[in-house]
Formats: sequence, structure tokens, C-alpha cells
Amino acid sequence: MRTRVGGSAETAATVNDIASIDDVVRRAQQGDVGAFESIYRTHSVAMLALCRRMAGDDREARELVQDIFVRAWERLTTFRGQSSLATWLHRLGVNVVLEHLRSSKRDASRLIDGDDADDGIFGSRSPTGQLDAAIDLDAALVRLPGGARTVFVLHDIEGYSHDEISQMTGIAPGTARAQLWRARRALMRLLDL
Repeated sequence: MRTRVGGSAETAATVNDIASIDDVVRRAQQGDVGAFESIYRTHSVAMLALCRRMAGDDREARELVQDIFVRAWERLTTFRGQSSLATWLHRLGVNVVLEHLRSSKRDASRLIDGDDADDGIFGSRSPTGQLDAAIDLDAALVRLPGGARTVFVLHDIEGYSHDEISQMTGIAPGTARAQLWRARRALMRLLDL
């Protein structure tokens, strides 16, 4: 018998589905490529959204998603089920993206040297002086410097504290606070709030 947990028929999860997820993870941990493909199909969209927000570039985000799932395949045996698989993949994804940002000289210098950013660089209006009122958050995030974007995504979207961000990125908590303030101020200008 299948017991419904969710609302609509389209999004309804069942108790059997939860057992099925555990089974898929267990099979993938034992090397079942088909089971891992199922995990990829289930979680790749969320990982792509995370990578787009943090990297700010669609092509780079797609490459990072592949890196995340390669790392997940390599480390899946370390998943103990103390958190949901989605939570484990999310943390793994954040770590892969931050590692990538650190290794890239361009992004690493933006992350730390963002303190020198002039308001005119990322707070300026378009040449016509009018920002499109329909600009969305993702498009505005792309226009932020890498450091400000990374701290904003980790703090305001993903919910990490300044101390956690400091540990993950290697910047001081005060720098993270300053980057977050700059990001919020720039986003308010970009979104015309």
C-alpha cells in the first residue's frame, strides 16, 4: 500500500519513495552506475542553480556541476545518511565551487580585493540611464564582483553565517560582512529598489 505524504498527484511523495531513495543511494555506493544516474537526474537542476548563482557564468556553472558529480561519485561511499542526500550534495557543491574560485586567480583576486571596488563599477546604470524594471535576481547577481556575489549567495541565499563563510573562503569575517553590505547595496541599485 502506498501512503501519500504530499499534496497534488504530480508532486506527491510516498513512503515507498523514501525507501526507494535509500535503496538508490545504497546501490550507487556499491558502484551501480544506473543508480548514480538517477541521483544525477534528481539533483542536477538544483546543483546547476547553485553553481549559476555562485559562479555567475552559465558555461562555468555547467562545468562545475560535472565536477560536483564526479566528486560525488568518488566520495559517495563516505555518505552515511546523517543528513539528506540533497543536503550532502549541496555542501559538496558549495565546496567544489569555492575550491574552483580559489584556484582561479581572477576570481580569487576579486573575492579578496573586492574591498577596493568603486561604487561606479557595479552600481552604475545602463548607458541609457534606465535599468529594465524586470531584471531578476540571477541577472543582477551576475553583475556583482565575484567576492560580493559569493558572500551574498552563501549568506543571504544559502544561510551560512559570516564565520562559516570565513572558514569556507579563507577571508576574514569582517571582510565577509563588508562584501555582503556592498552586494546588498549594489543589488538594490541594480534592481532599482
